[in-house]
Amino acid sequence: MLLKVLGTAAGGGVPQWNCACPGCSGARAHPDRRRRHASLAVRADDDHWYLINATPDIADQIEHTPALHPSPATRRTPMAGIVLTDAELDHTLGIARLRESDRIEVFATGPVRAALCERAHLDGLLAPYTSLEWRELGSVPVPLSGGSDVEISAVPVSAKRPRYAGGYAAAGPGSEVSRRGAAEPWVVALRLHDRRTGGTALYAPALAAWPDAFHEALAEADVVLLDGTFWDDEEPRRSGFSARTATGMGHLPINGPDGTATRLAPLAARCLYTHLNNTNPLVDPAAPQHKELAGLGLAVAAEGMEIVL
Repeated sequence: MLLKVLGTAAGGGVPQWNCACPGCSGARAHPDRRRRHASLAVRADDDHWYLINATPDIADQIEHTPALHPSPATRRTPMAGIVLTDAELDHTLGIARLRESDRIEVFATGPVRAALCERAHLDGLLAPYTSLEWRELGSVPVPLSGGSDVEISAVPVSAKRPRYAGGYAAAGPGSEVSRRGAAEPWVVALRLHDRRTGGTALYAPALAAWPDAFHEALAEADVVLLDGTFWDDEEPRRSGFSARTATGMGHLPINGPDGTATRLAPLAARCLYTHLNNTNPLVDPAAPQHKELAGLGLAVAAEGMEIVL
């Protein structure tokens, strides 16, 4: 199994277009610090790749990844589909950018599909351009494509809905699941397993809680890429862009007594942070927080890096 990191930033990217915080200003002055929206590409087989989340940067991410370039044949692309971890705009707006395709295969949980089709009207919007072919994403592993050794499954981590779906009750595909209240799989971690090599990766760019199922999945993973949105819980308040804490915004902080760093440190898996907000000091490669992570055996994922399992 081959994974490629396409982006490591939270909503807005780094720099964010309307922000002049130290992180954004630093990225403007030093282009090598720029970060695209968090996304991952996984090779299902020699001819097929799947993108995990379709971000606003999707076209740029494809162009910066030669393995995803089309072949000389007219509009023949190795990109076979999209896998969604949630229904947030930062992770789904890129689907519309792919409208030149004849069809787009999309893995999603029931509530996510229902929200995108019934609330965001994505099916209707794209119908004149392309066809969305939905595949159910659940706890039972399924192969990414017909003959692929790579299988994917979902580990529900929270019932946090995107703002546009606030108060929304799914009435379409997956509605039986969505009626389970707090058990709704609106946000999931993705478990990628290669049946041939035995390698397993866990991808969780948005983590509002640490449920038992997620903890169990961590113990089986060889590589973990997870939510590094905020360094500490007070960062959003201290930065002045929100009255809520990191936890209140649906992201467990990295540092602190309830932070994810201390929970990850004992693991045997290689652990990398992604989905960094522009206010996170880790967007500066010289920030001392990198040394703190290194002391725990942790690090930040680098854009363009490859992971072989």
